[in-house]
Formats: sequence, structure tokens, C-alpha cells
Amino acid sequence: MIKRIDTYLIWRFIQTLAFALIAFMGIFLVVDLVENMDKFIDSEVPKEIILQYYLHSLPWFLNIGLPMAVLVATIFTIGILSKRNELTAMKSSGISLYRIAVPLLLCAVLVSAGSFFWEDNLVTSGNQARREIEKEYLGKTRNKHYRERRNNIILQKSEFVIGIERFQSSRKRAYGVTMQFLNKGGELQKRIDANKMYWQEDSGSWKIMNYAIRSFNLDGEETTVFHSTGDTTLDDIRFEPADISREAISPEEMSFSELQLFVNELATSGVDNRRWEVNLHGKISFAFTNLIIVLFAVPMVASRPQGGLAFG
Repeated sequence: MIKRIDTYLIWRFIQTLAFALIAFMGIFLVVDLVENMDKFIDSEVPKEIILQYYLHSLPWFLNIGLPMAVLVATIFTIGILSKRNELTAMKSSGISLYRIAVPLLLCAVLVSAGSFFWEDNLVTSGNQARREIEKEYLGKTRNKHYRERRNNIILQKSEFVIGIERFQSSRKRAYGVTMQFLNKGGELQKRIDANKMYWQEDSGSWKIMNYAIRSFNLDGEETTVFHSTGDTTLDDIRFEPADISREAISPEEMSFSELQLFVNELATSGVDNRRWEVNLHGKISFAFTNLIIVLFAVPMVASRPQGGLAFG
């Protein structure tokens, strides 16, 4: 009997979850399309590109709608049991509410794990594809949208690595700059730390202010240190402000392993990585929101059957 009840609850939960997911995804799709329609029209984006844009958006819509769908599925599953007095019959047979909730909790664990892998693969790749469409067809809109996000940037070249805490694309200025120069074997040779760095259009070079230059031997030990409150031009650095702008990638466009590597690179380069580390842990915690929601929903609906599903 217990196995039959478990199967019954799981099947009803899955049915309601699928219906709720379709409903929420439809709402998200319509709202987002209405919100962005003027941008598509102003940029004269072709219909097939708009279709591709929203096909790549579907994994993201499903991911953010999943916790709400799990909430609805749990409320309706337990609520209907209570409404039909099935919950009362189970309790009178000696089955506790804890045991009744076990199959729903198992479903929530599986949904949470699936949500993490779904977000780590399909959502990130979909967001990357959306980003490419935005760059090609909605470039001006995207640049405005991501302007404030150009923080904690890592720029990697073959001979050096640059970490930037904050970059202003309009003024072409960078703050909290750390540059590490490597030899062919990958060992650190020199490091430059500067409070500010700005681009000189006339000479096509960077100038740093209030900086420190450190040199290292092959064992990684610091040999010389030079501090200056003035400024100097970097003639041996070959990158432009456009290269920095291309590094303004959001955490939603990186998988968990890519974001973890990025956070470690920021920490190694001496750049404040707390915001990115929060996003890293957020990828796990958001997935397990589904389990937490079930833990809230089951007692809330089961303890007040007289309120009905609407109250739940």
C-alpha cells in the first residue's frame, strides 16, 4: 500500500509540475517579448533571429520558473489529498505526514540536482547564444545594459594577465589594476599594481597612476619593489579598451567550473572576487531552492485544509 501511495503522489506531483512549468514559461515568454519588442523593431531584427533568441531563452525561463512550479505542484498535490479526505484516511491508517512527504522530498531533491545540471549546461550555453545575438543586433542596447557590470575583469594574454576591479568604458579608465608578467615557462617575472589606469588616444597607450612595480626571481621570491605616486606610460602593453569591454561577461553566461576557475584567477591576481564568489555559490543554492520550497509548502497546506488550495 505504501508503494502504491508513493507512486500515486509522485505521478500527481509530476503532472502538476509539468502543467505549471508550461504556464510559467508562457507568461515569461509573453512578458519578455512585449518588453523587448520596441528594441527589436528599432534595430530591425529579422523574425527568424527573434525566434532563435527566444529558443535560446527557453532554458533560462524554465530554470527561473522551476521553483514557482514546484511550489504550485506541492500545494496542489497535498491540497487535493486534503480536499478529498485522502490525507485524513492516510493518517488514520497510521501513515504520518512525514512519511507522506517523503516521495515529494525525493522528487524535490531530484529536481534540484537536475536544475543545477540544467543551468550549468543548457542555460549557460543559451545565455551565451543570446549574448551573441544581442551583440550583433542589439549592440547599443546591450552596451548600455552591461555598462555597470564591467567589474572584476580578467584579461589574459600570452605574456601577461591583467585584473581590473572596475572599468569605465565611456571614459576608458580602469581602477584597481593588477598586471602580472610571465615568462615562457609561466613563472611570474614582474607585477604592477596601480590605483588607476587610463587610455591615451593620441599615443594609443595606457598610463598608470599611483603604482608599484615588483620583480621576482625564478623561485617566486620578490627581489625589488618600486613605489610611485606619479604616473608613467606603459609602452610594452598591447591591448585596447575594446579588449576590456569584451571581457564584461555575466555569471549567467559561465558554467560552474568556468566561474570557479574565474574566481580563483581573480583571487590569484589580487582582485576583489567576493561578488563573483557569491554568484558561484548562488548557482548551487538557487538549484536547491526547490527542496526548501517543498519543506515550506507541505506543512502549510496540510495544517490548514479548511482554507482550500487558494489559501495555500
